[in-house]
Amino acid sequence: MARLVRLSFFAALLFTLLDLCKGSTIGVCYGRNADDLPTPDKVAELVQKHNIKHVRIYDANIPVLKAFANTGVELIIGVANSDLLPFSQFQTNADTWLKNNILPYYPSTKITYITVGVEVTEAPNNVSALVVPAMQKIFTALKKAGLHKKIKVSSTHSLGILSRSYPPSAGAFNSEYAFFLKPMLEFLVDNQSPLMVDIYPYYAYRDSPNNVSLDYALFELSSEVVDPNTGLLYTNIFDAQIDALYFALMALNFRTIKIMVTETGWPSKGSPKEKAATPDNAQTYNTNLINHVINNTGTPAKPGEELDVYLFSLFNENRKPGMESERNWGLFYPDGTSVYTLDFTGRGILATSSDANSTNSTGTTWCIASSTASEMDLQRALDWACGPGNVDCTAIQPSQPCYEPDTLVSHVSYAFNSYYQQNGATDLACSFGGAGVKVTKNPSYDNCIYMTAGSKKTAASNVSATPLAAAASSVNRFAAWISGCLLISFCTLFL
Repeated sequence: MARLVRLSFFAALLFTLLDLCKGSTIGVCYGRNADDLPTPDKVAELVQKHNIKHVRIYDANIPVLKAFANTGVELIIGVANSDLLPFSQFQTNADTWLKNNILPYYPSTKITYITVGVEVTEAPNNVSALVVPAMQKIFTALKKAGLHKKIKVSSTHSLGILSRSYPPSAGAFNSEYAFFLKPMLEFLVDNQSPLMVDIYPYYAYRDSPNNVSLDYALFELSSEVVDPNTGLLYTNIFDAQIDALYFALMALNFRTIKIMVTETGWPSKGSPKEKAATPDNAQTYNTNLINHVINNTGTPAKPGEELDVYLFSLFNENRKPGMESERNWGLFYPDGTSVYTLDFTGRGILATSSDANSTNSTGTTWCIASSTASEMDLQRALDWACGPGNVDCTAIQPSQPCYEPDTLVSHVSYAFNSYYQQNGATDLACSFGGAGVKVTKNPSYDNCIYMTAGSKKTAASNVSATPLAAAASSVNRFAAWISGCLLISFCTLFL
């Protein structure tokens, strides 16, 4: 009996730690309001090629659900505002929808969330009162099928549900929406579902450039704002808006609800009045956002808090009405080429098989971190390179030219290449147990110069520091994650 109790305890601890090790995630919204998009099968291939693990669609389109079967990609699917009335009225409508649109494809297609309604407070027809009844009936249908703990139910909203968002500590929900927000929040608590919100710093800057600086909107650290009530320092408006939501929840005593950002992004093109809608700004915003999220940075009010975020959008949508920017939020063109370069893992410079196999006119090669290597293998290799490997790693210390982006793969790539070049640029010198890969494209950027064969100096060779100091930030970033996962391994010995 005692052994059974002990096993039960360790099993519970195991699942708790597994949840802790999940970490923040980045997904992408797959809108289809266009007449030039590739087929769902091609989209699923594109998503897998770029290592995107989470996708949001806005309906339960059967060809899309079939295309993502057996891909491992987790889907958020949606119920449109136009369907809220029948869903809210009769349980049989929700039961039939689940039977026809979900059950035939689950679990081959990994559906994790159902969103009921889309920004209903912004909709031209007032359907807010229908949201919670529809959510309840879909939940009941899932419960009948035994899926209510595997597929969560929520609803997406704009930041317009707040009446006040500045300063963040004064965040408050609009009392006009209290009639449906309060029962909805109670539903989310009861079923451990997140509050889903669409957050767009681009609009905050575009519509109020005198009050919101571009740097503050783009996660560029040159701007900062202090909350006068809490003293918390904000370096970007994204965090400020997230914390405004958390403070609004706390004001109503909903302290356990987590927030999920179901849309955010930056347009790459706009009308003449939308000067900030450029590819460079879009790349800057999304790159900084991904790094911010993947590193589990959290927000000033919730440091280290996990946050799942979905970028909008996979493709430009040429049928969307409104200003020019509305049709230019895409990360990819219909032919699958990128609108601008983006690393969805937040790891920094990544190699692909085509990079490794190509050649250049000079025959020069560099060695960087492989995109298939695990974080633990990369961390071990970095520690070895900056220690016994005698690599000068000062360039990847804080304030040095190769410290940014502050990601494990970026730091590892610099260290790998230095070792590789210093040791004859041989295949063996780029092995690192399979964690290194040779490329022919120069990975240097800005003031961070990667060594080539025969180089005598690194980008920061005139700075004296201990070799292992460069690894400190990466060690700290993954210490909590690794500790939790080591605990999992320990616990499994007793199961």
